[in-house]
Amino acid sequence: MSKRDYYEVLGLERDASDSAIKGAYRKKALKYHPDRNPGDAAAEEQFKEASEAYEVLSDPEKKAAYDRYGHAGIEGNFGRGGFQWSDFTHAGDFQDIFGDIFESFFGGSRRSRGGSVKPKGRDLKIKVALTLEEIATGVEKNIALTRLQRCKSCDGTGAASGAGRKTCSTCGGQGQVQQMARTLFGPSMTVVTCPACEGEGHIVSDPCPECRGEGRERGQTTLTVRIPAGVQEGNYIPLHGQGEVGPRGGPAGDCLVFIEEKEHDYFIRDGDHVIYRLPLGFAQAALGAEVEVPTLSGKALLKIPAGTQSGRVFRMGGRGIPDVNGRGVGDQLVEVVLWTPEGLSRRERELFTELAELEKERVAQEGESFFAKVCKAFGS
Repeated sequence: MSKRDYYEVLGLERDASDSAIKGAYRKKALKYHPDRNPGDAAAEEQFKEASEAYEVLSDPEKKAAYDRYGHAGIEGNFGRGGFQWSDFTHAGDFQDIFGDIFESFFGGSRRSRGGSVKPKGRDLKIKVALTLEEIATGVEKNIALTRLQRCKSCDGTGAASGAGRKTCSTCGGQGQVQQMARTLFGPSMTVVTCPACEGEGHIVSDPCPECRGEGRERGQTTLTVRIPAGVQEGNYIPLHGQGEVGPRGGPAGDCLVFIEEKEHDYFIRDGDHVIYRLPLGFAQAALGAEVEVPTLSGKALLKIPAGTQSGRVFRMGGRGIPDVNGRGVGDQLVEVVLWTPEGLSRRERELFTELAELEKERVAQEGESFFAKVCKAFGS
């Protein structure tokens, strides 16, 4: 049976780059891997075909021979029966090719094969509460926290002396060892974390008495974080490398500063807008007035026209909160709420009583007018 073109098998053009070849194989391998298609002989055959194509196209010499002579140029690389899994020389590449699912297929590790990998320290999550005024302008905050820091006595090595830290004899300082794993296609060599040194490449034989060999100790520090205007509840500011340090010289994690909004005495936030409920007396609403209202940047005058009804909303442009991405500024929305006085004085009661009589006459007149309009509309 004639073989398909290897570039066609992987869905590539003949000038495809090395990264494109690896990416195309990864896509095919993930789709047709027998562990994802148990009992599917067709899928297993396509996986094998894709692996054969990758075996040739990922090897510069084999690829050059194939590009020049086709399948005839690489026949000598495989046995009489054609490509077998024993011919696949890129089993180690499965770490890069399969990424996160490599462990589920082969029980391996995603650590690089280039040397020891020191464990990273823990990320820290802290909260900072801001007022709406601070959110509107942006603010710089100093945050005190306790975290694991590099041990001053041993400078983070975990050893009491220079001689107290030795190269791991199991991995030779690489932090990783090779391990044979059995797969559906026969034995496969994988790279795993060294169990003796846990990937560090060194073993502490004489631990530091201050940190007990950890290379880190708990201490207090103060971080300064610049918070931009417009942040919202739940947003966070990452401070890279400001978390806890890893053991024995391992890199530090990050510190994530989460934003909380303090409840305001009289403003309600609505996205980039702020809402203020303005209590207004009957006389001010009826006659109109110029009133002083609070804003996030200070006090401002608002003109209330005569005849303003309860619930009416006035918009004060640009008095809200800036967009965190710099796309403009919100508004302040002022909602009128008519204020009813309690505990009237004698004079106030006399005036309200007189006003009530006048309103009664006005309502009666307007009611008659309204009734007449309704009758006219229905032809009564």
